Amino acid sequence: MFEHDTEIVNRSGNRPFEEVLRTRLSRRGALRGMTLSAAGFAMAFAGNKAMATVSNEVATRGVGSTQLAQAGGLMGFTPVSIADYAASSNGGKEPVIAEDYEYQVLIPWGTPLDPNGPIAEYTGDPNTRPSSADQAEMIGIGHDGMWLFPMGNANDHGVLCINHEFGRNSHVLGKNAPETLEDVRLSQHAHGVTVVEIIEISGKWQPVTSNKSRRVHVNTPVAFSGPVAGSPLLDNPAGNTPQGTVNNCSNGYTPWGTYLTCEENFNGYFGATEGRESFQGTDSDGNVVGPDTRTEEQLRYGFDFDGFGYGWEKFDPRFDMSNPDYVNEQNRFGWVVEIDPMDGTQTPVKRTALGRFKHEGVAVTVGAGGRVVCYMGDDQRFDYIYKFVSAGNWRGLMRRGIHPLDRGKLYVAKFNDNGTGNWLELTIRNPALAARFSDQAEVLTYARIAADILGATPMDRPEWTTAGPDGYIYCTLTNNSQRSTDPASAVIRNGVNIALPDAANPEAPNNDGYIIRWKDSRNYTGNTFVWDLPIKAIDTRGTESVFTDPDGLWADPDGRLFIETDGGQPDSLNNQMLVADASTLEIKRLLVGVNSDEITGLTVTPDRQTLFCNTQHPGNGNPASTNFPAPTDGVTIPRDCTFVITRKGGGIVGS
Repeated sequence: MFEHDTEIVNRSGNRPFEEVLRTRLSRRGALRGMTLSAAGFAMAFAGNKAMATVSNEVATRGVGSTQLAQAGGLMGFTPVSIADYAASSNGGKEPVIAEDYEYQVLIPWGTPLDPNGPIAEYTGDPNTRPSSADQAEMIGIGHDGMWLFPMGNANDHGVLCINHEFGRNSHVLGKNAPETLEDVRLSQHAHGVTVVEIIEISGKWQPVTSNKSRRVHVNTPVAFSGPVAGSPLLDNPAGNTPQGTVNNCSNGYTPWGTYLTCEENFNGYFGATEGRESFQGTDSDGNVVGPDTRTEEQLRYGFDFDGFGYGWEKFDPRFDMSNPDYVNEQNRFGWVVEIDPMDGTQTPVKRTALGRFKHEGVAVTVGAGGRVVCYMGDDQRFDYIYKFVSAGNWRGLMRRGIHPLDRGKLYVAKFNDNGTGNWLELTIRNPALAARFSDQAEVLTYARIAADILGATPMDRPEWTTAGPDGYIYCTLTNNSQRSTDPASAVIRNGVNIALPDAANPEAPNNDGYIIRWKDSRNYTGNTFVWDLPIKAIDTRGTESVFTDPDGLWADPDGRLFIETDGGQPDSLNNQMLVADASTLEIKRLLVGVNSDEITGLTVTPDRQTLFCNTQHPGNGNPASTNFPAPTDGVTIPRDCTFVITRKGGGIVGS
């Protein structure tokens, strides 16, 4: 978690989620109705087992339900205890995994896509960094969301798509700022997505030479589809063709076998070469004076004059907000991007019907009438949860030559005090939106502003979403330290304090985070829903299952929730992956990462006996903190990499 995730750019004044939850608590008393009982969860699963999603079916091909029930319930493994972690983690320099499990390291940053490709050393010497051309043929940095697409039904062979969220200059370049265009290209080519064919040989997973393997990075040609394609909002006076994807965080996968990668904090890669004075002016002492002349749209999407300090704008005009030739380059980022993992020649497509905001991920399921439904979080304090419903049966649309993600309706969530909610459509047909926007393309390009106008509920950093086998959609709300009942600490937007707690965001401040769930009417496709808060991380404090800052999330077909964390963990734990039994709310710790890392990314083989997850920014790039995955020597730079996790002796991971 970094500062750009916790900035506040929502000026809507909409009633925040915590205020809704507080009202609901006062009406229903204590936590009754907010924290599900074990019996309530069991009934939900029993009553809705038939609603298992197509996505889960993809993940469980060939697995019979009789294989799932093992001794000890859903989670029979011995968890990593806090004591075990403290005793065996070597000062946080190495991961710790439950004793019933083992892991292998796969594709660290800099691994060649092709085993015969370029290689690089990662020592403290910046001269050992690869060239930008070589990095474009290597695994990127910032491993995050991913999915494995098996070759047929194989459990030992597939194509892995993996996001590369970010990489600091100090880590990627070995210096704090780029000095040349080559430096910028190296950084850009470390971002994006990797598509790599992998195979298990003699018990060890490894990349293989493949025409499917490729890197999709900031300079890869891309296409736009849907309502915003062809809009002047995507045109630059420079006439440059669309290129690239950046800050690829979480992900999704479709019933037709493609990968969805989500652009999150894209705003931070833009800056202004003429500095703040080009927007606001300075006085004789160099102090910024005058009004902030950034547009409403730039402010709402968090664009700043210096970005996150990458410095790309100094050498690449595409990312220079003060260059009028590239005035709309900003609008080309912030989308969900579809990639065909099996066709290395396919141009990635940005699906604009899903809206533009800081997409953390997208959970895809199939609802009534065979319509595709996508659930998405906008990961920033006081931002929103969205869903998209395709215009018709996805197979029927494809037979007619219409892509299911190009035609449909985009909604934003409003949570009510009584445990119900409404999906509000973002459409130019709404007079309130027609008064602000000229067409549907503008509504989707500035979806955050449209959601503000409709009165959506500001949330506590909604991140990963996942479709459970019980018909519920689950979403992690990581934290929000700006929630407060103190008027002196208020966050005032349009005269309204949006920081107040409510029914769906009850803690003020929310330092630990929650997992929220909801069930839509009409088998995912309706405009109303009911919601609960089954897991509040604060309730785990003082227990062996303690965790905070939930981020990554995946529900398997049996009701296990795999929870990954990103933030300072209690009791001296590093970030971790836990498994929860949704029917009993029992939680066990499967994996603990290394110093300063984030545990993220989740995918499985069809039989679910192999699970892949990632460590991102281990040691924050500091060899004194950890050298993982290299042998501990105090010199080698730690590198983002993938864990391949299996149960000793075989079995479904999490069991």
